[in-house]
Amino acid sequence: MPAFATNDATAKDGAKDVAKDDLAVAITDRERYSRQVLFAGIGEAGQQLLGRAHVAIVGVGATGAATAGLLARAGVGRLTLIDRDFVEPSNLQRQMLFDEDDARASLPKAEAARRHLQRINSGVQVDAHIADLVPQNAAELLTAADIVLDCTDNFETRYLINDLCVRDARPWIYTAAVGAYAATMNILPRGIATAEPTACLACIFPSAPSGNIETCETAGILSTAVNLAASLQVTEALKFLTHQPHLMRRSLLSFDLWTGDRSEISTTRPRTDCEVCGERIFRALSGEQRPHITLCGRNSVQIHEHHRPIDLVALREQLAPLGEVRANGLLLRFERPPYSITVFPDGRALVQGTTDIGLARSLYARFLGS
Repeated sequence: MPAFATNDATAKDGAKDVAKDDLAVAITDRERYSRQVLFAGIGEAGQQLLGRAHVAIVGVGATGAATAGLLARAGVGRLTLIDRDFVEPSNLQRQMLFDEDDARASLPKAEAARRHLQRINSGVQVDAHIADLVPQNAAELLTAADIVLDCTDNFETRYLINDLCVRDARPWIYTAAVGAYAATMNILPRGIATAEPTACLACIFPSAPSGNIETCETAGILSTAVNLAASLQVTEALKFLTHQPHLMRRSLLSFDLWTGDRSEISTTRPRTDCEVCGERIFRALSGEQRPHITLCGRNSVQIHEHHRPIDLVALREQLAPLGEVRANGLLLRFERPPYSITVFPDGRALVQGTTDIGLARSLYARFLGS
């Protein structure tokens, strides 16, 4: 609630000055969700279902931050946030949960999002995982969720989500945003008792798109496209969480806000010859051909082949004579112009300033050991 200051007349009358805390009152769920409960599609029963729901969000960048904020405000009881990255100044234009302090401190996005979400709605349980979603941890991080929301920027991770969710009969929603373009698609695998199955991601994209693929680094992005994608995704998730999967859209929908172009591809029926949902071959989940070093956008390379605990305090002392070092307890940033290396406690690192995988590996070995 806003603070109210006493005016001069009141002060002259000798009235007791009212402190801001004296006016603070508890925010009840009835007040908080009153307008949402009035919406016929949710109502009291739907709001109670949302309070017991658990949603996993993979990627807490632009789309993920907007998605997490909408779900927390809607009263979803538990959110699991998974993200491998940290906040930078270039994120602030579109990543709605973060502020300048987060960027200055290079806070991991999952943790920064958790802190902001707790201030938005303290009644929501938020679990933050500063991690790259890989075959080794996917089941542990995702299987407790009622629905998984894709807010990533790469098909490698999306195929992994698709494999796991198809295998376990768990719904998930594919979402993408770049430039002025937003796209989303609901995936309802076979085995969900309350819903007819849809096509899975591999039905529509048997292999990852090839050729010149636009990214936020090459084509830029509008925050409005991000928010459209997140709004579409969250609305579909709310339908599922309130036990109304029959209302969920059964198509791959894309929309360009700048040109007004719109397209829709039916996903009503799974492909009988689909390797994943038809033949149940889960190559992404088994880790086949998954590289341990990957390009990560922003002129950077991610190295995640060394799964070993790293003492960031000791590493800071070790690197201090060699360049500028900053650490916040959750990550360490080492500047060695023209390169910078961001190191996480599990040994994963982002090497910025190059897309040369060999050079990135060399820099990692030079400063952190092989």
